[in-house]
Amino acid sequence: MSVIEKFGTMEYGPAPEDAKESLLWLDASKRRFGHFVAGEWRAPVDGKYFETADPSTGEKLADVAQGSSEDVDAAVKAARAALPGWQKLSCHERAKYLYALARQVQKHSRRLAVLETLDNGKPVRESRDIDIPLVARHFYHHAGWAQLLEQEFPGYAACGVVGQIIPWNFPLLMLAWKIAPALATGNTVVLKPAEYTPLTALAFAELCNEVGLPAGVVNIVTGDGATGDALVKHGDVDKIAFTGSTEVGRAIRRATAQSHKKLSLELGGKSPFIVFEDADLDSAVEGLVDGIWFNQGQVCCAGSRLLVQESVAEKLTKKLRARMGTLRVGAPLDKAIDIGAIIARVQLERIDGLVKQGIAEGATCWQPEIVLPARGLFYKPTLLSNVHPTSVVAQQEIFGPVLAAMTFRTPREAVELANNTVYGLAASVWSESVNVALQAAAQIKAGVVWVNSTNLFDAACGFGGYRESGFGREGGKEGLLEYLEPAWFKKAPAMINKAQAGNEAPDVANPASGIDRTVKLYIGGIQTRPDSGYSIPVHGSNGELLGEAPLGNRKDIRNAVEAARKAESWGKTTAHNRAQVLFYIAENLSQRMDEIQKRLAAAVGEKQATDEVRLSIERLFSYAAWADKFDGAVHNPPFRNISIAMNEAIGTVGVVCPAAAPLLGFFSLVLPLISAGNTVVAIPSEKYPLIAGDLYQVFETSDLPGGVVNLVTGRTSELLKVLAEHDDVDALWCYGDEATCATATALSAGNLKEVWTNEGRAFDLFSAEQGEGRAYLQHAYQVKNIWVPYGE
Repeated sequence: MSVIEKFGTMEYGPAPEDAKESLLWLDASKRRFGHFVAGEWRAPVDGKYFETADPSTGEKLADVAQGSSEDVDAAVKAARAALPGWQKLSCHERAKYLYALARQVQKHSRRLAVLETLDNGKPVRESRDIDIPLVARHFYHHAGWAQLLEQEFPGYAACGVVGQIIPWNFPLLMLAWKIAPALATGNTVVLKPAEYTPLTALAFAELCNEVGLPAGVVNIVTGDGATGDALVKHGDVDKIAFTGSTEVGRAIRRATAQSHKKLSLELGGKSPFIVFEDADLDSAVEGLVDGIWFNQGQVCCAGSRLLVQESVAEKLTKKLRARMGTLRVGAPLDKAIDIGAIIARVQLERIDGLVKQGIAEGATCWQPEIVLPARGLFYKPTLLSNVHPTSVVAQQEIFGPVLAAMTFRTPREAVELANNTVYGLAASVWSESVNVALQAAAQIKAGVVWVNSTNLFDAACGFGGYRESGFGREGGKEGLLEYLEPAWFKKAPAMINKAQAGNEAPDVANPASGIDRTVKLYIGGIQTRPDSGYSIPVHGSNGELLGEAPLGNRKDIRNAVEAARKAESWGKTTAHNRAQVLFYIAENLSQRMDEIQKRLAAAVGEKQATDEVRLSIERLFSYAAWADKFDGAVHNPPFRNISIAMNEAIGTVGVVCPAAAPLLGFFSLVLPLISAGNTVVAIPSEKYPLIAGDLYQVFETSDLPGGVVNLVTGRTSELLKVLAEHDDVDALWCYGDEATCATATALSAGNLKEVWTNEGRAFDLFSAEQGEGRAYLQHAYQVKNIWVPYGE
């Protein structure tokens, strides 16, 4: 028998990892853990504990404190007390602490890897070779950001006290993703680990004490969903960072809507794994193994939808089944195991239920003939083929080792199928043609796209989703910005109550000369009458009638959104061309300066009108300049890959304009969006909606394509509700009083569109610092990271 033949008949024997050190660590605490608050261990206030168990055996590992609202309050108070001292440290001092944490993670890496596997059920090979090294990498990387913070982020300040809630699929890695950037930017933290997997977070708490981290900078409160709910709703938390299900993310959005908490959400996914006919099929199969059976498929960005070109579908399926037959399912501490245990029985039952539902809807199920362990929670790797694109297994996140396969004929169809979900977290594209791969990657609506690779992560590269996969990023510079705010933002005063606004007497007498003006809506580049058939009178501050504005309604908003959707090719035009159009608008606004200024003065006074027109022209020039200069980046992670961070338009954005600065407020919000390639549905100033007439006359002479900017005037409270609840609106910007901003946020939870508001604060829009620039542009784009391999 040849060596090759002998190799083919070899079987893997057991290669168990020694759990002794991790078990001794558990025993040292008598397998009972309290909360970590203000640098010390505290028993839960109400004395309640819960069990955490090894999902591969069912054996109890430890009792862990069940956090109450009182426990959460104590942790938040500790974080708040520690905040001034932590922020007084120099950047270098904070960097040293992060560096020390990275070194301690490396020092205890084996124990942490085994503990992670015991608590989570994932193969120890993954914990040891992927998770823990990445944990250390995040602390090293963010030690560097801490050192450079003042140089690289001038004018920014930390959010303050940050509440963080992490899932059970990557317990320690998710902790690092969140704690490292929070500490690097000068925040203090209260973290709640998942109920199923709290142990490595508690082990990390010990490391914090070992490096001498100041008490209260990191606090860890364990518990179930009620504990997380108490953290989300705590009034003294400045930011919430959550990773978990879309359903819970939606609830958190609603719960925080009435507060000033900054929010980032990394939620579910149904990521496409696209294989074109020219792909290296053997490599694609190995990519599929990593894409869907890594961590038992319990990965938010798992490549759970296989989209394969019809011409190679049969060949790929044959190779895939053969490879599935070699996968080893068993005890996670066995280093020769590929697939470990499912986290909990409820999750196992959910996986099985969804598979059965998929079969009932017409899918063909195939599983390899392998024997599962007699005890513990295990599920066979599963291939569902002939899946209909609308089937539950093609649309819902299964979060298990289940692959749903579909076919396509053309690249265009592949992209359409890839985007045919409410999610947009990640995707994987396989082709030997770089043109085919990058063309598809650019069109897929996902925050991360891997080319001829999958499940690659690095601290230097942002990770996060589009659409109902959440908003915000983790990792990279954009991830760091999630924990920072412009220094002026929180210092901005509260807005004057609406009832008190607009009472200033203008310093010009009746400039309208009694001429009645009736404007129209502006939808799809066309002046149109409102569906209601009604108009509303617009009065100057001294009571004179300035004209009438259309009373827009729900149907007008729907028509405007449809027009904006049809104009989304604006985002595909070159940045240079967008800049040219903005310059044209500035030119035409300049030519009509005197007449616009005169009409505007009736509502805001002559001096303000003069300033608004002048600064609007300047702002047009600014965003024309920014249009082709707010670039992405190319990251160089420690792999044979580059990660291209592309700034992409969000899509269709609703805008509620400031009342007090009708012209400048409109341009301050709309310009960063259209310069970035978005289309806009704007509700102009309710105080002076007649500005719409001046705006659309300028747009019509400036080569702005129809539908890029749509204007619907009317009662803001009524129109805002329609915009916020509209599922084809991708983001919402709202400038108003506190109640208006809270309403915008709460009503937008349906499709989890990102909402950016002034939180009821009065920005000085006449100031370049507060009225324009990077703070606006960062919300006008979403970042897509495309990973491209290189070398041999």
